[in-house]
Amino acid sequence: MASELLLVRRLAVVVLLLNVASAALFIGLVKNPVYDDVYHILDVHNYAANGLSRLAIATHRNAPGPTSYLWMAAGVRLLGGDELRDARIAVLTSWVLLGIGILAGARFSSFPQVWYSALLTVLVFPHAVMASATLLTEGPSLLFAMLGALAWTEFADQYKVTAGRFVLGMLGGLALGVAVTSRQYNLAILAAAGLFAVWRYPACPAGEKLRWSASVILSLILAAVPVLLLIAAWRGLSSPGMAAGTADPHWNARIGFSLFRPLASAFYTSVYFVPFGFPVMARLKSAARWCALLAASLGGIVAAIFRTSLLQPGPLRTFVLAASRVRAGGFVVFGFIVAVTIYCMISLIWWLWEERAGIPSQPLLIFALLTVMLFVAVQAGVGGNHPVYERYTLQIAPFLGIIAFSLFPRLTYSRIAVLVALSVVAHVMLWRYAFRA
Repeated sequence: MASELLLVRRLAVVVLLLNVASAALFIGLVKNPVYDDVYHILDVHNYAANGLSRLAIATHRNAPGPTSYLWMAAGVRLLGGDELRDARIAVLTSWVLLGIGILAGARFSSFPQVWYSALLTVLVFPHAVMASATLLTEGPSLLFAMLGALAWTEFADQYKVTAGRFVLGMLGGLALGVAVTSRQYNLAILAAAGLFAVWRYPACPAGEKLRWSASVILSLILAAVPVLLLIAAWRGLSSPGMAAGTADPHWNARIGFSLFRPLASAFYTSVYFVPFGFPVMARLKSAARWCALLAASLGGIVAAIFRTSLLQPGPLRTFVLAASRVRAGGFVVFGFIVAVTIYCMISLIWWLWEERAGIPSQPLLIFALLTVMLFVAVQAGVGGNHPVYERYTLQIAPFLGIIAFSLFPRLTYSRIAVLVALSVVAHVMLWRYAFRA
């Protein structure tokens, strides 16, 4: 176990250094806006010029909350040079701090390997390097969400509340609230914290119940404060620009109801779990294997028929469209991907059921499962016509890693090969913009 822990930590450090080097080189060489820079720079400039003011809040254009833009604007003000470059440096800094925070904090955790696995997963995720070198809001969001969730879970899992654990819980709770003001989908993590506390309460010793409960409730109140302030400022959770449809004439997002978004979100969440949790497929018992294969095959065929509706902007859509240049290529490729995904999900559910007796001893696994399920569920509350970009799955990537590595902690050669391949894809996704006009 010690050697496995060391291997995961070293691999996480290597990938972090490679990502930082690649992003820093891109920032230094590519001076022009790429991808969504042209949209996000507007809010960065807004907050850099006006600070956290009533005017800046009222004229906020993009869908994510203000905290990520305030983070980038702080970089612009501190560095005082080129606005685009300085904002990108601020984004990269958030990833560096995330890596340092987890690598340092894991040493004091009861589950250090899970911390390292969460970091490794998010670093090799196909969108990670892009989100490190451009004006995307995932960096600051993940900084607060990951550190907040890991610290808060460490606090809430222990019933004896010491002074150190109390401080850890308050800081973790506050970080979760700030994470929601960075990207509103992080409400799923905050809701998961509440459900986790309810789940832990019955097992709390009578002598610790009052102190533990009071501490947990106070931490969740602290988490709610930034969210309530945002709701008061925006009169909801949608930015003024997105709610009014003035940020982009083609897309708008607001509080509403959608049946399609949870389906699309569940699909992409499942697809991106496969590269990290594929060892689970070998654990399915032979008695259930043929039933799973039949269900996966039928599901793949049905999904392939409706692939135009399911595919959302991102690399998977690009890959399937490229395959479509060959007759029936898109149908076959997409159907196969969905079939493998369904088989993996059936295997995961089966394995969780088989190992249900040992799951309560893994609090981070419980927290991650709650977060992923709630992330999918909260999509139902998003109205408008804004697409479900594949990149949004990056926000729950660490929790997918927690689930995968909690169940199967070993880093086999095949697993390392898949992680390396994902990392290569991530760098290609960024550097393709260096060669575009």
